[in-house]
Amino acid sequence: MTDIEIARATKLEPITQIADKLGIKEDELEQYGKYKAKINEEAFKRLHKEKDGKLILVTAMSPTPMGEGKTTVSIAIADGLRKINKNAILALREPSLGPVFGLKGGATGGGKVQVAPMEDINLHFTGDIHAMTAANNLLSAMIDNHIYFGNELKIKKVIWKRCLDLNDRQLRSVNTGLSGENKIVPREDGFDITVASEIMAIVCLAKDLEDLKQKLGNILIGYNEDDKPVFAKDLKAEGALSVLLKDAINPNLVQTLEHTPAIIHGGPFANIAHGCNSIRATKLAMKLSDFVVTEAGFGSDLGAEKFLDIKCRKANLKPDAVVCVATIKAIKYHGGALKEDVQKENMEALKKGMHNLFVHIENMKNVYGMPTIVALNRYTTDTEEEIEFVKNEIESKGFKFSLVEGWAKGGDGAIDIAQKLVDITQQKSELHYSYELNEDIKTKIQNVAQKVYRAKDIEFSDEAIENIAKIERLGYANLPVCIAKTQYSLSDDDKNLLCENDYNIHVRDVILKTGAGFIVVLAGKIMTMPGLPRVPAAEKIDIDENGEIVGIF
Repeated sequence: MTDIEIARATKLEPITQIADKLGIKEDELEQYGKYKAKINEEAFKRLHKEKDGKLILVTAMSPTPMGEGKTTVSIAIADGLRKINKNAILALREPSLGPVFGLKGGATGGGKVQVAPMEDINLHFTGDIHAMTAANNLLSAMIDNHIYFGNELKIKKVIWKRCLDLNDRQLRSVNTGLSGENKIVPREDGFDITVASEIMAIVCLAKDLEDLKQKLGNILIGYNEDDKPVFAKDLKAEGALSVLLKDAINPNLVQTLEHTPAIIHGGPFANIAHGCNSIRATKLAMKLSDFVVTEAGFGSDLGAEKFLDIKCRKANLKPDAVVCVATIKAIKYHGGALKEDVQKENMEALKKGMHNLFVHIENMKNVYGMPTIVALNRYTTDTEEEIEFVKNEIESKGFKFSLVEGWAKGGDGAIDIAQKLVDITQQKSELHYSYELNEDIKTKIQNVAQKVYRAKDIEFSDEAIENIAKIERLGYANLPVCIAKTQYSLSDDDKNLLCENDYNIHVRDVILKTGAGFIVVLAGKIMTMPGLPRVPAAEKIDIDENGEIVGIF
């Protein structure tokens, strides 16, 4: 059976019953049909003094192009915790339409460990990402409208981009205002994918509606004729943007196929954004349960680094344990096996690929001080010899190991890791950051590159050096850095999978995000608007004569 067929074969509980399990009251729930709801501000007000549950962060080694199942493992762990009678909840990101119709597919898990309703979550869900797209593009319209009607603010350079939640490389760089109308000013513009937009970051980092409005007002939209910054609040835009986002800031409640509550909210990409679900969702989940399982996108060099260095710092959070997901195929892929050969037995590639996995788990333990366990996400093509080899290698280095079989067995396939996590989360630990905020921008970037990526050095383009100097002149040097680079390698080169030789990180640009409160660092050839693959998933997605969606995976 396909994932979508497994999901449809499972009878879901009404969302009101899922809310009852968490003690959420009727006036705190806003239903979107029978199986989806938003949790409103009333719940935050009532629960803010409750004790926090344990926080478990799920990350991974460097992935293959198809991903390694962080969401699948996260769901399995939450279901597994419930199987051993622990009060557990999920706090995940919302899927983006880009991957759904592109290469990776959806982000609702797989097999017997899924969040549901699967099609809704993968597509429009409760409209959060559409609201963010609208807010982003309203600000763009207000900028160009202000320029059209006389440009009182004397805006000379616009840096704010439009966005769209689809993969469309044709929109990376565009010319606008070409209608030839009187007074219209043509200019160069471009599109980011919505999940990499500053609006998405702001929604995910905002504490409440008032904080959201303030962050929206602080968005840097460009510079005037005196090279002074111009902000969204100078256009009086923050109120209207907040109106569009007033529902989108409230977390969404759904369930797993085993009826474990799941809060799904926010969906930034970790290779080009900060890669974590919203602070509001995580903090609410911690008030509602004893164990919260959350994830951070792509490998730990991206999602987990930003979760720890950006989100935890801003929200005063600290994970009680880190799970690093590995797969046999990813280990082989980073050991030199070709993409099409990762499911074939290849012990040489498996041995070489362990280097990548060890970098990730050593970073979590030694750089950040986090208690860490490796979850081997089992595939049907894995052999017992391969599994035993990986297990022995990990345990010989003093790390904990668990074989997770959630895809085939549901929560029963994650009981071992659930029990180990209960023990691990009792350990005392202290979160360390990879850099300090009072360090200069170059030093912060260098610390991440050398401590986390294991790079030899950093090379800055002239444009990056110029922009760093400008950010420091404007007084924003104390912000955290959000490095955008390929997810396929520890380096910034997606072809350098083994990372056997010394390599440098190449910083081509640095962009100030005053609303979100971080500095984006573009490394290598990373793009903030992805493209579709040669054969996109969209070609297989359809709707049948009964109105049933097919082809989403």
